[in-house]
Amino acid sequence: MPDKKKITVAYGDGIGPEIMKATLDILDASGAQIEPEVIEIGEKVFNLGNPAGIAPSAWDSLRETQVFLKAPITTPQGGGFKSLNVTTRTTLGLYANVRPCRSYSPYVATRHNALDMVIIRENEEDLYAGIEHQQTEEVVQSLKLISRPGCEKIIRYAFEYAKAYNRKKVTCFTKDNIMKLADGLFHKTFNKIGEEYPEIEKEHMIIDIGSAILADKPETLDVVVTLNLYGDIISDIAAQIAGSVGLGGSANIGQICAMFEAIHGSAPPIAGKDIANPSGLINAAIMMLVHIGQPDVATNINNAWLRTMEDGIHTADIYRVGSSREIVGTQGFAKAVIKNLGNLPKHLKPAQFEPVKGSKLHQTTPSDPNLKKELVGVDVFLDWKEDKRDPKVLGKRLEEMNGNGLKLDMITNRGVKVYPEGKPETFATDHWRCRFVSSENAVVSHAQILDLLRRVDEARFDFIKTEHLYMFNGKKGFSSAQD
Repeated sequence: MPDKKKITVAYGDGIGPEIMKATLDILDASGAQIEPEVIEIGEKVFNLGNPAGIAPSAWDSLRETQVFLKAPITTPQGGGFKSLNVTTRTTLGLYANVRPCRSYSPYVATRHNALDMVIIRENEEDLYAGIEHQQTEEVVQSLKLISRPGCEKIIRYAFEYAKAYNRKKVTCFTKDNIMKLADGLFHKTFNKIGEEYPEIEKEHMIIDIGSAILADKPETLDVVVTLNLYGDIISDIAAQIAGSVGLGGSANIGQICAMFEAIHGSAPPIAGKDIANPSGLINAAIMMLVHIGQPDVATNINNAWLRTMEDGIHTADIYRVGSSREIVGTQGFAKAVIKNLGNLPKHLKPAQFEPVKGSKLHQTTPSDPNLKKELVGVDVFLDWKEDKRDPKVLGKRLEEMNGNGLKLDMITNRGVKVYPEGKPETFATDHWRCRFVSSENAVVSHAQILDLLRRVDEARFDFIKTEHLYMFNGKKGFSSAQD
């Protein structure tokens, strides 16, 4: 018998302790070779004055075990508290969020009987980096950061996952018709890496129509790979149309560590009542067993869970008169699954797991040492409310700042060009992007930009931010006025 694998366990908040007990009972009865090490996270830690929601000592356990089975937690509302889920994913480098989604008709009500898909979501970047600033009285910004290595890792993981599980198609969702640089990088990376997998069908959809297809014809999708925010939204949609968000588990995979959790929250109103459905965490634990090299145990538990669903032994959230046979609580459901260990489902497709062993997982391409990067201008952002916010007045005043090889090219407000040749109907806030470019079609120096900012400051403008404008191998690395 192999040595037991140490795993870090957190019981969480709300219904967390109940569903974790149910899950661990099943793991113990199944013969899973694990040794849980419990840490405290969530509300209790927040209330002790730790805004991260996790004690520093808990990180030692996670570094040692490299496997985290986590129940839902409650994050306090309001400023000063960052989502512990986001913190854990980014701190441990858990770049791939994997959410299988399958319908269990007719045992769980759904309009989509053939739904069987996996959503693979980038987990570290995008707007979830949480980099935000209030820049003026009227305008805040949230930075969307997308990196080439981040795109490469998650897209390669999606193709390797499809290959390992005999999936036939990978679909990429972006919004690169609007965010041509950020989402465009993701789409281009998808096309490039996809060439390495000729046996797998590839397609790309804009996120809005892709979401509509997911909600209407999910059986046409197989593996979906997408950016962080889009993936968060569509994975809950997929779980709900399959029958219940309460059934969904997820894996968060990194090069070194991995975290497994239910996709639902801590549900404080039903905590302590023994009515919560533990299925989401059970399914997360099944994914954990596959990850740590115990796919046979994972298969046994999954088939026992499927048989329990077929037997009509259901918790209140999915119980239906006429199709369910018995309503049970959290622990009662766990006991039913334990009783079915060793049994196969009679009608639903049985589970059969194999570990994902892609040789290219976590691989990224090195930086190009020959990349030519040239500074060609600067966007200067102003907080400006004077002269009835007339762009023409602002433009004429800023043209007085021209000099030392830089000239005003345009002004935009909320991304819309307002000078020169702006439209009088365009609504303007107090936040202005003022683009200065080389007046000699030459490369610009940092010294020239600093000199420009000195002139802007001496003219008593309140500049709140700057963004350098670069060319990369002769291609613009910045958006135009309306891009």
